[in-house]
Amino acid sequence: METKDSDTVNIIVREELPNNDNYGACNDNQPIDVNKYLSPFENRFPQDREYAEIVYDAELAIIAGDQPILSDKGTSGCYFVHGREGKIIGVFKPKDEEPYGQLNPKWTKWMHKICCPCCFGRNCLVPNQGYLSEAGASLVDSKLQLSIVPKTKVVRLSSETFNYTDIDRLKSRTKQSILQKVPALGKRFHRLGLPPKTGSFQLFVTDFKDADFWLRKFDHEDLPISTATRLQHLFERLVVLDYIIRNTDRGNDNWLIKYDPVSSRGSSGTDIEDGEWSLVDNPDISVAAIDNGLAFPYKHPDEWRAYPYHWAWLPQAKIPFSDEIKDLVLPQLSDMTFVEDLVDDLYELFKTDKGFDRRTFEKQMSVMRGQILNLTQALKDGKSPVQLVQMPVVTIERSKGMGGRGRTDSETFTQSFAHRAPFFSWC
Repeated sequence: METKDSDTVNIIVREELPNNDNYGACNDNQPIDVNKYLSPFENRFPQDREYAEIVYDAELAIIAGDQPILSDKGTSGCYFVHGREGKIIGVFKPKDEEPYGQLNPKWTKWMHKICCPCCFGRNCLVPNQGYLSEAGASLVDSKLQLSIVPKTKVVRLSSETFNYTDIDRLKSRTKQSILQKVPALGKRFHRLGLPPKTGSFQLFVTDFKDADFWLRKFDHEDLPISTATRLQHLFERLVVLDYIIRNTDRGNDNWLIKYDPVSSRGSSGTDIEDGEWSLVDNPDISVAAIDNGLAFPYKHPDEWRAYPYHWAWLPQAKIPFSDEIKDLVLPQLSDMTFVEDLVDDLYELFKTDKGFDRRTFEKQMSVMRGQILNLTQALKDGKSPVQLVQMPVVTIERSKGMGGRGRTDSETFTQSFAHRAPFFSWC
């Protein structure tokens, strides 16, 4: 095995990997050039070496026998993925195990479909596209430099703990048996083991708790002014993200807060004197926006449910947007070229889905453009988040006469307002 150069990524690989069965249990920690790593699941991230290292670490941990663990929470297949050191490093959500996927291991959505078929699913969303929504939210977060969504990309993984059909498991066992009994024939198989699943892989964040936990605590204790201001700024970034992608599933249990209170004791364990408080840092606070899989609708909710933003009922939502968030996002959102570049980036992501339909995608982007228009106007007018969500929803459709994905100076957009309101506005 080769040693790394100064600019290589710390990752374990084998120089010769003729098939998936020969990857072996790579559980040492020798650094190897990531460019020579041959992913058994065909994952490639040449533009993001740090993310690639983490994904490859997860792959090798699975090969070594450390299988992902199904989360008890939620209504779909959500797996905690470990690295070679045994720590959780990512959250993987397979496409076919999404809430309305055929291989969803949780029974709650099945009961929903049987008992209440008229309300089954979210009619404004593209079915089984949650993994793209997760990755798309991360892309929007990165483009706008919000830095609140843990990095998420589309990844392929395979594990015994994933939910497979009996046929897939039987095929896998049969191939392994043939390889053991007739090696010459077994080596001709294109793939050994269970087929890789496509899904979203989100980097795992540590020491965070549900926002609801900390928000309740903050109701009974005063935060330092600087910390409260920081929380307000982070909250506004969450609002910007959710509104742009039209997140239909944002409650206070699926965005996270990390809060490190200031210590009242010095480093030597002695009490801090009054004159020494200037040397103590204010509490540190961070926000992580997870569970973005139910976003990017192709129309505004207009049937049974409105899918409101639950953060709109928080006291932070009544405060007008700050200059900090205006300076961060308003120049970009006011630039139509930036917006269309974002649309193009999302197109490159969404078109990788086998069921991709361009007309549906254009409808999704029409909703997003309308959301951006409203948000831009709200920021310019000094509105608050709660006033933002009260604005009439709008869609902006790109000229259908445009051929391909190219753009010209003559392209036009058509604006329209939604006139049909959902039956229930509070859920």
